[in-house]
Amino acid sequence: MKKCGKLFLLLLLVIVASACNTETLGKETKELELKIGLMPAVDAAPILLAKEKGYFDELGLQLEATIYTNANNRQSALQTGELDGTMTDLIAFINNHHNGFKTKIVNSTDGSFAFLINNHFNENGQKKVGLMEVSVANYLTDYYIAPMYDIEKVFIPDIPTRLEMINNGKLDIAFIPEPVASMGQLNGLEKLVTLTDDDGYMPEAMVFREDAINKKSEAIALFIEGYNRAVEDIKADESLARDILIKEIELNSEINQLIDLPEYKKARVPSESYLNKVIDWVEDVQGIEVDFKYNDMVDNRFTQS
Repeated sequence: MKKCGKLFLLLLLVIVASACNTETLGKETKELELKIGLMPAVDAAPILLAKEKGYFDELGLQLEATIYTNANNRQSALQTGELDGTMTDLIAFINNHHNGFKTKIVNSTDGSFAFLINNHFNENGQKKVGLMEVSVANYLTDYYIAPMYDIEKVFIPDIPTRLEMINNGKLDIAFIPEPVASMGQLNGLEKLVTLTDDDGYMPEAMVFREDAINKKSEAIALFIEGYNRAVEDIKADESLARDILIKEIELNSEINQLIDLPEYKKARVPSESYLNKVIDWVEDVQGIEVDFKYNDMVDNRFTQS
């Protein structure tokens, strides 16, 4: 009986230990999961490439990345907690802060945009420009198109709708991110202006919810590590970026050499001076006061070497 009792006790201890290990592993697995939102833009190339090459898997990170064609839907998913973080632009980010929904920038992303025109475009008269209101589109339009033309802004959040309207002549100019802009070019549109740099940055970033940063800091650090590995690959062979964008956004392979790529950089956060430049524009155009310190908006722990 004593022997049976000892065996029973040993078996019980094994079961308890196993249950504890399972619970711990489950917790660790949950903490090393991230759900992020992307846009059909060249900024996403390092993330998509790292995912395809298995870098995140090798690092122990389970990354779920969803591509949104409508920024409003992406924003809703972030605010309702469906996403831990997302690609966004600094204008939307600043407005969210102002309205009480706070996220933090963990990485600047490298974008490329084009202002498209159709073959009926002429230099005279007022130009209807299709763009999204609270976004990088509005900011870049004021800096690079408004000085050239008398413009009327037409606010259209959905990118495919903008393309359709410029094709149908309902817009004179449409703001479209790459590589979708190159699809428009392939279909007969022309790139009036292409932008890949704005004072060393682009007004875009990866932002994460504050609760995700607090609970999933290790996962975010692994995400940045995988991102940087993919940037190194693209620097060695930029065709990797072109190919992965065409594949994952499901675009015509004929646009491969039409895509205007930015210079991809390893993860870093925007400088305080650049962020202040964007804030000044937001305050001036929207008539609001943005009273936040740089460290309230940026978390540089993941990009420090």
